[in-house]
Amino acid sequence: MARQLHLLAATTRPRSAVAGMDPLGVSITRMRVRPSDLDLYLHVNNGVYLQMMDVARSNYIADLGGFSLLAERKWYPVVAASTMRYRRSLTLGQRFEIRTRMVGWDERMAYLDQEFVRDGELCARGIVAGRFLTRGTGAKVAAPDVVELLSPGLAQPVLPEDVAEWAHAVGVAYRGD
Repeated sequence: MARQLHLLAATTRPRSAVAGMDPLGVSITRMRVRPSDLDLYLHVNNGVYLQMMDVARSNYIADLGGFSLLAERKWYPVVAASTMRYRRSLTLGQRFEIRTRMVGWDERMAYLDQEFVRDGELCARGIVAGRFLTRGTGAKVAAPDVVELLSPGLAQPVLPEDVAEWAHAVGVAYRGD
């Protein structure tokens, strides 16, 4: 519940935009492991990582100055798929940061890489396929339209091979339909 409140705050009272930030830049969210983040083995519960990633993605949108732009169009983000890889445990009181960046997009999805880093060491990595919908109608918004709104004229990078393979494997990649 505590991370849901953290997400509520990050979304309803977003931090200030970062001057010059574009969607391919890195957004950093700093956190500390709280008692409510832990499981019975006294490390961060796997489900809590996903909640922390939600907070970091809200901060990413805020860093881009995107909340007001998206609200004008009634567009909002949803997660279509995600995957995690855990390397090192995070335990009570440890400080860490989540580094969020978009690694590319196709006609349907924007793909984000989110790394949990403590003292320079990678602890976990999540890949997220996200899309945008229109509030009230549920109409799907093409990912290039969202990128154009957030950063007009931004060139589309080549999607990293591991992300492209994952997107196809889980069925979220654009199929030309």
